[in-house]
Amino acid sequence: MRFLVDGYNVTRRDPATAALPLADQRDALVARLAVRGADLLGRGEITVVFDGRSGGGADGRRGGVHVRYSRDESADDLIARLADAAGAGLTVVTSDGGLASRVSRPGVVVTDSGACFESRRARRTRGRYPASTAGLPPGANKVTEELKRLWLNDGE
Repeated sequence: MRFLVDGYNVTRRDPATAALPLADQRDALVARLAVRGADLLGRGEITVVFDGRSGGGADGRRGGVHVRYSRDESADDLIARLADAAGAGLTVVTSDGGLASRVSRPGVVVTDSGACFESRRARRTRGRYPASTAGLPPGANKVTEELKRLWLNDGE
């Protein structure tokens, strides 16, 4: 799956970023998607498009997020052009009804900009919390169970 994110459309609607200067809005959204993009949108390639020229930097990448600037065209025009070239398997993230109409066709999903908000809850995983994600070595649960058995049964 590929994702095209209407950058300022998201940041201006997000309570966490709306009041920030534009450069900070850009940085916050790109950083959030670099860290939580898969949780917020799903697995796939993420491209964020901002209006204007490279606000302090060139088109590039941050983590797994591609950053594009529309330069001499509007971000909506660039997103529509990229969507046309992408074919099926694309999600466009925007709350702009005009842009949504332009990119809507079979194989393209349009989702609301709220999908990228920090306040959106992370997906719950099934099963137990894996000890490996907390930096515990294999077998750590066995050690914990043995200590519980020794300490809790000692006083009885």
